[in-house]
Amino acid sequence: MQLFDRPGAGERAILVHIATTFDAEDLAELEALAVSAGAEPVAVVEGSRHRPDPKYFIGKGKTGEVARLVADLDADLVLFNHALSPSQERNLERELGVRVVDRTGLILDIFAQRARSYEGKLQVELAQLRHTSTRLVRGWTHLERQKGGIGLRGPGETQLETDRRLIGQRIRQIQQRLRKVEKQRAQGRNARKKADLPTVALVGYTNAGKSTLFNALTESRVYAADQLFATLDSTLRRIELGSGAAILADTVGFIRHLPHELVAAFRSTLQETMEAEVLMHVIDAGSPQRQENTEAVYGVLDELGIDRSRVLEVYNKIDTLERRPRMDRDEEGVPQRVWLSARNGTGLDLLRQALEERLAPGLVRARVHLSPREGGTRAKLFALGRVIRDEVDPDGGWNMEVELPDRHKGVLNAIAGYNCAADLGH
Repeated sequence: MQLFDRPGAGERAILVHIATTFDAEDLAELEALAVSAGAEPVAVVEGSRHRPDPKYFIGKGKTGEVARLVADLDADLVLFNHALSPSQERNLERELGVRVVDRTGLILDIFAQRARSYEGKLQVELAQLRHTSTRLVRGWTHLERQKGGIGLRGPGETQLETDRRLIGQRIRQIQQRLRKVEKQRAQGRNARKKADLPTVALVGYTNAGKSTLFNALTESRVYAADQLFATLDSTLRRIELGSGAAILADTVGFIRHLPHELVAAFRSTLQETMEAEVLMHVIDAGSPQRQENTEAVYGVLDELGIDRSRVLEVYNKIDTLERRPRMDRDEEGVPQRVWLSARNGTGLDLLRQALEERLAPGLVRARVHLSPREGGTRAKLFALGRVIRDEVDPDGGWNMEVELPDRHKGVLNAIAGYNCAADLGH
């Protein structure tokens, strides 16, 4: 078996897309991912199978076709638009003589290039280590004959076990550091809640224009470019609205079939999204895959347990369609969609108006009774709203009259001593 060099950058890549699980639109996405990673696509191999081949995924015939293209075009690597098993990667690399990278590995590589913050780098490294831990044997194929059997055990087995142990230790170190970062994030969220600053989170398919919109609203200089995953790190900025200030959070872009390793690794970053009062779902209005991309984002939001009623859809890049900015409302007059161009700034006034209406500090006033065991809830009511009356009753509990913003009414609904009939109205 031959070994092969692994060059660093500017690789000539052959793209492989087989119609099994993925739909046709994903081929264009694979090409965009390859370019974003710094590769130069030189050929595309397509085909269809009822089920993946257990050894090569694409079968012996297609593997031979790819091998001939590798030789004819002097390719450096082969990118698959599918998740490959560790054994399939090893078998393909033996046959092709070049690196083989599946869809998950490609996305992880892009994330590794784009992470800038301390937390982002830790999250990407954690995802990479979890992905790599199942593929350790690839780096030691020249020692395969020493991996087992009487009289055949040796350095190969020792090295593999050492690598597994070192990776396990590193994963635990990263998890500990991320827990510390999450505590810091939680402290920041608690401080904003005490200051009664609502959070607006930007979500959307990657390259929909979230960072450009973020810069336009906050007059910031967050990196923005026409490429997939141009920015990964969650960024927070204060914005001023007519109804008061708010915190705007720019988050990582979503993608169809986002690797589970990344969803798990970036869960702490997405916590800003999960707790935001309003989610601005930025949609590329001119994208041919607009519907599919929109559904992919909602799929991730559903996975995170986010209520869609909190979503304000923002159709960006209307300049590519020559449309005028507008705001769409539902039957009750609540803003649901805003059409704008973040690059040209047209329609930003409508977006600010929609945010002001969504975040308008409508107040609910109510009487509640708390038992002696609900001291924590009493403290939360003091932190979130205005306490008009607070009296101790004979059983050691409290009778309170409070005024809270509408968005915190869920706190009242969770109190056993809260009777909706006692709501004093706005």
